[in-house]
Amino acid sequence: MSRLLLDTTVLIDALRGRAAAGRLRELRRRGVEPWVCPISVEEMWRGLADAERPTGARLLSSLRTAPLGYSEGTRAGAWRRSFAEQGIDLHQADCLIAAAAVGVEAALATGNPRDFPMTGLVVEHWAAGA
Repeated sequence: MSRLLLDTTVLIDALRGRAAAGRLRELRRRGVEPWVCPISVEEMWRGLADAERPTGARLLSSLRTAPLGYSEGTRAGAWRRSFAEQGIDLHQADCLIAAAAVGVEAALATGNPRDFPMTGLVVEHWAAGA
């Protein structure tokens, strides 16, 4: 069974009934296991309107959670340092999300593929808002 970690943009689109919702249902039919990172849980929860919280909680609790530990922290830090040396600033949250995906051997679905140029990471572009 393959794995796909869903970035915050994809989670928000799924929650709001956009195309990502249908794609998420299709993943499950195809036997692709959807995952989430604690960073995306925090980002999503912070932005939920009061009325969205029950649906958001159901969505998030239906996904497997990728751990963030020592190896993910070192991988994220190495990416940030390497890219900074090239004059490219990456966000800490994006690096941790990417490291979580690599840690569970998952591809990453995101509406912002340019935020994830890390080596060793397979990125699927799920256009935000589509």
